[in-house]
Amino acid sequence: MRYINAYFMQSYFETLPPNLINFFLVTVFSLLIGLSQRRINLNVDDNKFFGSDRTFTLIGILGFILYVLDSDRLILFAGGGLVLGVLLSLNYYFKMYHFQRLGITSIVIAFLTYCIAPLVITQPMWLSLLVVVTILLITEMKETFINFAKQLNNNEFITLAKFILIVGIILPMLPDTPIVEGVSLTPYRIWLATVVISSISYFSYLLNKFVFPKSGIILSGLLGGIYSSTATIIILAKKCKLAAEEDVRKYVAAIIAAISMMYVRILVLIAIFNRGLFYELLIYFIVMIAVCGGISAFLYVYKRKKDDIPYHKEMKADNNPLEFRIAVIFAVLFVAFTFITQYTIEYFGTRGLNILSLLVGATDITPFLLNLFDGKHAVTSTAIGVATIHAITSNNVFQLIYGIVLSGRQKAFSRLFAGAVGIIVVMNLFLLFLIR
Repeated sequence: MRYINAYFMQSYFETLPPNLINFFLVTVFSLLIGLSQRRINLNVDDNKFFGSDRTFTLIGILGFILYVLDSDRLILFAGGGLVLGVLLSLNYYFKMYHFQRLGITSIVIAFLTYCIAPLVITQPMWLSLLVVVTILLITEMKETFINFAKQLNNNEFITLAKFILIVGIILPMLPDTPIVEGVSLTPYRIWLATVVISSISYFSYLLNKFVFPKSGIILSGLLGGIYSSTATIIILAKKCKLAAEEDVRKYVAAIIAAISMMYVRILVLIAIFNRGLFYELLIYFIVMIAVCGGISAFLYVYKRKKDDIPYHKEMKADNNPLEFRIAVIFAVLFVAFTFITQYTIEYFGTRGLNILSLLVGATDITPFLLNLFDGKHAVTSTAIGVATIHAITSNNVFQLIYGIVLSGRQKAFSRLFAGAVGIIVVMNLFLLFLIR
């Protein structure tokens, strides 16, 4: 019965004149825009703003009538738009002269409302809905945009321009031809690796500054881990020197949260550069993310006596995440590790790769791992997976050393941090045994 009713309803709507449905849609859309304008100007004198719900509805209907009467030549529609423009210009002049109100948002929305009719008649329904929803959102989010603009400094749009430059202009222009014969290193791949890391850094920067500007210590650890877990550990370990004993546990929890985000970041890189390896290591990374997240949550909740520690100024993302110097350093490291890895595998094989992966743990392992994921080395995907886990495990150990040293060897911090990292390293080794 339900399908029969649906069939008759569809047949019924198909018998309705198309202009009847179009007129209804234009009227409803125009009315919604008008109601939005009415709500925004509820506390404004009627003489000081243009139009209301009825005005915008009638403008939409006017556009519909003039378009339907002359849909081929559009002379009537163009003439109506011209007359509407003159009237709106007079209104703007009166408002500016008598009330010193210079905004033209309502006037622009009136023109958009006038154009809804041809949009509904000639374009797909999804496009009409998208335009109307966009108009409503933009008009209703005025305060949001004002508050957002207050958070911007002079360099925000320069940073955005840099991001667009490196992603949309420089990257497509670079050739994808090898620089050195026998080494899978091209200008395009070098810059692609730099672009991916810069994008992750920029994403972390935007989250930290605009979405969570005053995050607590745990969220600071998570956001910092997206950018660099090692840098986050260094900052938090230094801060932990003077921390009260009851707060040490939270600092360690934040550091482990940063390490968990390191696993997330590396998993994303694998998914981008090596889809086959992604499926091989997916379970490993899911387990390690769960282990790190569980340890962090336990340390934060266990014996919790007061609210979260507020964010530190050093953890805020005020620095430019797209500094040219940082990009150059990363590109140089990527090129260096490409040659080192290539010749290590060529002369020492898989064993040499494993030793190299353990040594790079003392530095930023991202350039090395990106080279492994993206390069076409003469080793199996299993060997690459093992080298990846070696590098991560080695990096965890060095992060432990950095944290203990920079915290001034504070006993409570050293004990908790060593225990947490010890569990992580043991899990790494156990999963490494299973992968082998």
